[in-house]
Amino acid sequence: MQGEWRSPRQMLHDQTYDGHASVHDDSMAEDLGLPGAPIEGPTHFSQLDLLAYEIFGDEWFVTGSVSSHFETMVVEGERVKAFAQQTDSHTAEAWAEKENGDRVLTASLTVRGATTLLSERLAAAQAKDPGELFIIDRLEPGMTTGPDDATLTMNDRNGDLYPFSLAEKLAAITEPCRWYVDAASSPWGQAVVPSEMLSVMGHRSGSHLPVRGPSVGLFVDLEVCRYRPVLVDSNYSVTHEVVAMGQSRRVESYWTRSSIVDSDSQVVADVLLHQGVFKASYADYPPQSS
Repeated sequence: MQGEWRSPRQMLHDQTYDGHASVHDDSMAEDLGLPGAPIEGPTHFSQLDLLAYEIFGDEWFVTGSVSSHFETMVVEGERVKAFAQQTDSHTAEAWAEKENGDRVLTASLTVRGATTLLSERLAAAQAKDPGELFIIDRLEPGMTTGPDDATLTMNDRNGDLYPFSLAEKLAAITEPCRWYVDAASSPWGQAVVPSEMLSVMGHRSGSHLPVRGPSVGLFVDLEVCRYRPVLVDSNYSVTHEVVAMGQSRRVESYWTRSSIVDSDSQVVADVLLHQGVFKASYADYPPQSS
């Protein structure tokens, strides 16, 4: 299956954290040697939502999970197409490409607790010694923070990390759906939260982890797993746990699992994020040998 060519919007130009601009700011991206300010990776999940719903139906919004490794950044003005191929009754392989053929992401689409793409990547990270760290050295696996409020309303903006409301996002979303805006049309009697906004719910308050800074981060891997429908205007809270740490030549990185919990203390969704922090963005980073 394949979707249509879409032109996702950049909505994080004004994002700030730790009192400075993020990688989604054009000048910050240029300073880091990037070709442009990247569109936030979860934005592409809406194109996958369309295909996943065609494969799994209503079950996608009940127990659906999208598990993604980001491969190439997209800047505003570039067009993206999503693809999916069902492999069994609970699983599909998915990917997205730019017009030049560069792959934006590789993903799995699963329902009912099927094994996800990031399961192996996380296990590999947990088994590897991260080496000497200088930005995330105060983190350790098992560290937790929260709970924070995670309730998503239609018109409230979502803070410095996500300076837009759900209504503003839905006005720009690549794949409109009446369930996102019309509570009466939804099978659950409330508007449904799109997959890309689960990441916002999980991270809009920040993780409050002691990452040294100022430093600039970027998403490497992201997985959102539903266990029941996640609905607009319902009361939720979120807690964060560090589950792995590592590094590459350009970044130090850490994995967090953010659990979204309803008013009955039931986990309705997990957001697994592998976030890289650019070594070059941290002024006190020791010189690296070539």
